Amino acid sequence: MKPLQIGDKLAKLPLIQGGMGVGVSLSRLAGAVARTGGIGIISTAQIGFREADFQKDTKAANLRAMVAELKKARDIAADADGKCQGLIGYNIMVATKDYADYVKTAAHAGADVIISGAGLPVDLPEYVTGTDTKIAPIVSSEKAARIILKMWDRRYKRTADFVVIEGAHAGGHLGFSREELTHLYEPDYEANYDDEIRRIIACVHEYGEKYGVHIPVITAGGIMNVRQVQHAFALGAEGVQVATPFVTTEECDAAPAYKQAYVNAKKEDIEIVTSPVGMPGRAIHNAFLEKVAQQKEHITHCFRCLEKCNPTQAPYCITQALIRAVEGDVENGLIFCGDNVQYLDHIGTVEEVVHALFPER
Repeated sequence: MKPLQIGDKLAKLPLIQGGMGVGVSLSRLAGAVARTGGIGIISTAQIGFREADFQKDTKAANLRAMVAELKKARDIAADADGKCQGLIGYNIMVATKDYADYVKTAAHAGADVIISGAGLPVDLPEYVTGTDTKIAPIVSSEKAARIILKMWDRRYKRTADFVVIEGAHAGGHLGFSREELTHLYEPDYEANYDDEIRRIIACVHEYGEKYGVHIPVITAGGIMNVRQVQHAFALGAEGVQVATPFVTTEECDAAPAYKQAYVNAKKEDIEIVTSPVGMPGRAIHNAFLEKVAQQKEHITHCFRCLEKCNPTQAPYCITQALIRAVEGDVENGLIFCGDNVQYLDHIGTVEEVVHALFPER
């Protein structure tokens, strides 16, 4: 097992903890993962929801909370000598309103890395100029990888520091159409997507060669055990990104009821939903999803979270739905998850999750 080298930054473990919002992966979880030697990721999605002025000035509350959560995560990650074996950064969705301001805040706060998906982060390099923050797009296809890397090459004369490939087994918003997701459990799907991963890696290596740098590729989506990690490495990946298994840890920032909803979830409880911005996502079935399938939720306030969300047409407010869930109101909120949630059966620790992935460490 090799450490994960990203430019001049080094994580002892080739592991990224996926960013999960709203409020699921904040300082406590990200700091704990970084302390083990992995890369802990804070989700910026409505990160300031506990701030007193969140409803009045959501953006200001979010930007302030971003800086505070990073500082707290670094304190948690430090060992007795004040050193950290891992890295800490942010997941910032391209679909976020005022995306540029969130990225600039993250970079100037001193984030080691920024990972960006839910859209094509074609202008991401511009917003980290002059900082040492390393950047990665999240892609699900060779086509998306080539578009992003080509535009970074053409516009900014640079390439990615690393790339995350997120497969269709992942949680939250997915980079696949509903039609594509219908093929997920067909016999040849995994082999075909393995070929897609190889094509993405080859594309990334092309740009690495052009710039004379090494660009590590990390795979994500449904990974939870050593066999899956070894398979990722066999395909050419140099690390894995894992999210859902970290929810059922003591260190996760979500409420106990949220974690228990994961433990209780069975295969038949997992469904593909359409979020208010029209993107498919994977979530746990509950009373909330039944209700909004029948009638539109009355939206009384817009938190200006996502670019393409129109509160006059949205079936519900995704900000409020996610906040209700993460605070423990799991029957009246939206609970995103990966499709491996069905295998989680207890509340454990970050150390247990890491050991299941890298037992030899």
